[in-house]
Formats: sequence, structure tokens, C-alpha cells
Amino acid sequence: MATHAVHTRDTGEDQKFRLDDHLPVDHRLNRVYRIGAGLIGAFLIIFGILGLINHIGFFDTGGNSITGLNTNGTLSVLSICIGVLLMAGMVIGGNFASTLNMVLGVLFLLNGFLFLGLLDTPNNFLAFKIQNVLFSFVVGLLLMTFGMYGRVGSSLPHDNPYWRARHPEPSPHERREEPGQRTPPRDQVR
Repeated sequence: MATHAVHTRDTGEDQKFRLDDHLPVDHRLNRVYRIGAGLIGAFLIIFGILGLINHIGFFDTGGNSITGLNTNGTLSVLSICIGVLLMAGMVIGGNFASTLNMVLGVLFLLNGFLFLGLLDTPNNFLAFKIQNVLFSFVVGLLLMTFGMYGRVGSSLPHDNPYWRARHPEPSPHERREEPGQRTPPRDQVR
């Protein structure tokens, strides 16, 4: 006779729910999203290195352009640091990569809005031009998409921990089953 554990939901305040611990790490699209974030990181590293090779001043706000984007020494160093972070996230993978991609995606979007307001002002210390702002928006949206995979969506399965965190009441499937009468998942039936 096959036995299985009955999982109950504790909705008490003493149980903490950590979203990172339950991210589906084994899905095949995780590899695609990790590689995408790694390619963005590789581009940022190359962009930063090319900016440093050209000996552009650290706070120079002139029209020094590398690969179609305006840069200065500070932006080059910052690009290398963020690129290395993205590459590390790609190598580590899993929950770390997802969280890192979401955080950096939001930071890229906020950076785009910040420097959109600072264009053509003396406070534009990273020498952003409109193409840099657009690049920041695109990269931010891509990284957020890469990081949010499996966390948000209208069709998350009811056993997904993110769906359960937002819906503490039992799912429609669980309501139909009598307590103690749960059937084991198909892969556990012998």
C-alpha cells in the first residue's frame, strides 16, 4: 500500500514564507533566461572595457561614444561591475539569478527615468544621451522579464508557492477533495 504525506496549509503569522526558496529552478526556460542575462552582462563588460581603453575622463560629459552609446570613465566602470554581477548570476543560476535579474531590472528602469530628467543638464555625471536612456529601459524590461519567470502570471498552477502566497484559501481543486481523502500525484501512484 502506497502512503503519502498530507500537506496542510498553516496560515498563521509564525510561519514565514520566503519566495526565493520555492522558485521553480528546474524549468528549461530558466536556462534561456540565464543565458539572456549573461549576454547582457557580457555586452556591459565589453562596453565598459572599450570605454576604459579609450581613456575617457571619469566625469567627462563630452560626446564620447562607444558602440552607439555615450560613455565616460564612471559609466565604463559601473558597466563592468554590473556586467560581472550578471555573469555571476548566470553561473550561479537558480533563485539568486532570478532575484538579481529582477532587482537589476528595476534599477535599470529607475536609472533610465533618472537620467531622462538629467539629460542636457550639468548634473548628468554619467554622460547619458537619449540612446543610453532607451538602452537602460530595454535592458531593465528584459532583466525584469528574466527575473519574474515563474513568479508572476495569470496562469500559475495552484501548487505554485507564489500563487499560494497570494491566495491563502484552498484552491478550487482542494475544495472538491475531502480532508484526508487526497489522492497522490500521478508520479507517486504505483
